Amino acid sequence: MALMRRSPARDLLSIRDEMNRLFNEFFGRTEGQEGTWWAGAWAPPLDLYEADDALILKAELPGFAKDDVNVEIKDSTLTLKGQRSRETEAKEEQYHRRERAYGSFQRSLLLPATVDTGKVTATYKDGILELRLPKSEAAKPKRIAISG
Repeated sequence: MALMRRSPARDLLSIRDEMNRLFNEFFGRTEGQEGTWWAGAWAPPLDLYEADDALILKAELPGFAKDDVNVEIKDSTLTLKGQRSRETEAKEEQYHRRERAYGSFQRSLLLPATVDTGKVTATYKDGILELRLPKSEAAKPKRIAISG
């Protein structure tokens, strides 16, 4: 009987491969096939933080033209919509790996403060969409003097 050396790296790779197989099986994907769950089931990552006078939202949208994205605010809900089309540079059988998501997305967020929608500004640079959402006067903190 030949002795085999134990390799922790090989064990980890084996576990990773098995997890990928289970994940793909769960979502109905098979090896080398793009499943339908990707289509329309993605959204760009974003950050939303609060400054004294405004909410700031930054969303990663690499490869988008500014006209490919739609931003709406209704009541206290902000909605980002857009679509990324698949590039047709390579034939399906030429891919070794396909991880980029394509299709349309829609992402809605409930804003934590009331926004003055007339003063919202949006900029798009280097694949990052930045929205500056000024708070309405009613939402800004007010200092209350204590008498006595």
